[in-house]
Amino acid sequence: MIRWTRQGVLAFGRRLPCTIGRGGLSEDKREGDGATPRGLHHVTGCLYRPDRVSAPAPWALPILPGMLWSDASGDARYNQMVLAPYAPSHEVLRRADPLYDIVLLTDWNWPLAETGRGSAIFLHQWRRPGYPTEGCLAFARPDIRWLAERAAPGTPILI
Repeated sequence: MIRWTRQGVLAFGRRLPCTIGRGGLSEDKREGDGATPRGLHHVTGCLYRPDRVSAPAPWALPILPGMLWSDASGDARYNQMVLAPYAPSHEVLRRADPLYDIVLLTDWNWPLAETGRGSAIFLHQWRRPGYPTEGCLAFARPDIRWLAERAAPGTPILI
């Protein structure tokens, strides 16, 4: 289990420093509020940048050019991975910065996304210690790798 606490994330016998969303924790997550949703979530997948890092797990999928994540509330593909070209609002997964070099996907508002409830609650690398996210959990580069090597699909995440 991965469990968020004010002192960091407890996972697989270790405590890892972690930042959360700029909107704090929320019982009522909404698209764009910057909050991290409270509750029990699960790891559903892992993505990685093959041009920058090796696969952290045999089941991890490479992030290729043109891979996006839909944050277009109301679109049929809301809160799902999509491919370019994709006109509705989205996030680019193959970023210029290293934040998404390794990403653990969660089942927040997935697979049947409810309009406006928020999308893309990932576990990924932080910009720097203490710098908030848009709602995700973020870690130091070595820690997200360590976590991705151990957190198989179905691993519970308690926030």
